Amino acid sequence: MHKQWTIPFLLILCVFGLSGCTGAVDINDLAMVMAVGLDKGDTPGTVTVTAQIARPSDVVGQTGAPAAGTGEPIWTATATGRSIFEAIRNLGRYSSRRVYWGHNKVIVIGEDLARDEGINDVVDFFSRNHELRMRTWVVVTPDKASQIVATKTGLEVVPGNSIDKLFHFSDLVAEAPKIDLRTMQASYLSDGSEVVLPVVQTRLRGVSTDNPKEFGSTPQVELSGTAYFEKDKLKGTLNPDDTEGLMWFVDPPKTRVVVIPCSSSNPNQTATLEIRHYKFKVVPQYVQGRPAFRIQLNVECNLVELDCPTKQSHQQVMKALEASVEANLKKEISDAIEASKTNKVDFLGLGSRFQDRYPAEWQRIKSNWPELLSTAKVNIDVSAHIRSPVLLSTPTVPDSAGDR
Repeated sequence: MHKQWTIPFLLILCVFGLSGCTGAVDINDLAMVMAVGLDKGDTPGTVTVTAQIARPSDVVGQTGAPAAGTGEPIWTATATGRSIFEAIRNLGRYSSRRVYWGHNKVIVIGEDLARDEGINDVVDFFSRNHELRMRTWVVVTPDKASQIVATKTGLEVVPGNSIDKLFHFSDLVAEAPKIDLRTMQASYLSDGSEVVLPVVQTRLRGVSTDNPKEFGSTPQVELSGTAYFEKDKLKGTLNPDDTEGLMWFVDPPKTRVVVIPCSSSNPNQTATLEIRHYKFKVVPQYVQGRPAFRIQLNVECNLVELDCPTKQSHQQVMKALEASVEANLKKEISDAIEASKTNKVDFLGLGSRFQDRYPAEWQRIKSNWPELLSTAKVNIDVSAHIRSPVLLSTPTVPDSAGDR
């Protein structure tokens, strides 16, 4: 009987040992980071970390803090170190809680740091951090990263949440790619593409509640194009208009607005179309020992606004608009390819597409890829079709006063 009870007794002891809370940290002891900014330190070889930390007692609802709170939904802390990890540890000199990264929404990198020091340390540290989600957004700013992190912006109580939701709805404007930590790491480790990151900056856009008659008195964080890298260093940026062509390759939007002039003689009169469905395809080719590409884009649009006075028939208007959309989209794609060729930086990821189709050939040419890319032949074919129930047989705007 004694031997029969030995094993169950040992198992019961193990269960009691596993049920303890050794190493647990109370939530009240955590400083929950919602956004983090990285800038060059004032001393060479150092980095400054700015953490946007939520005050749980003050983050209530969508309108502000409770009467018993401090009134500030966030606390912004800054520290400097010789590495990112040391700077974060230095936050502990005056933070009453342990810094916790599980709720961080965005990593903001200052342009100076990205250009001079690169993003190698950023990729390495944050990808190793077991608390950080790989779905965390990564952005570059021409402003100080600390300024972006400290700015109270948008409709949310916590600014980090505002930036997070800004990307969730960025398809509506399609002027900056959505790049998270996982996507950045994949591009960084690939030998067939370079890293691209969205650019954000502060602009005076809103209306202050203290001065309701003064428009543009409140800073807002807005999307402002794309930054592209060579290896780990920032090489250049694309403005929002130039980014539209890059988006087809990097982060195709779910919907797009295209505004085109009615005619060259009336550039101020425009037609607005919304792209609702599309098929985008890049076909790599290997012609006489050199890489080439064929790009195909087929779009279906809805006509949402027409400011073109005309007596043309329904069919004539539709054909003219389709031709204009095709020319517009072809130009923006061509401009993006030309920018990549001119700078000899493959921020469109054409090398990765070529590698997928021609792996053996890629091994022979990858060491000379920037030069080969700059001379690669690229054919672009764009087809647009308007599938809209709102095209009117009689124009909304007549072409002369006599038609009224």
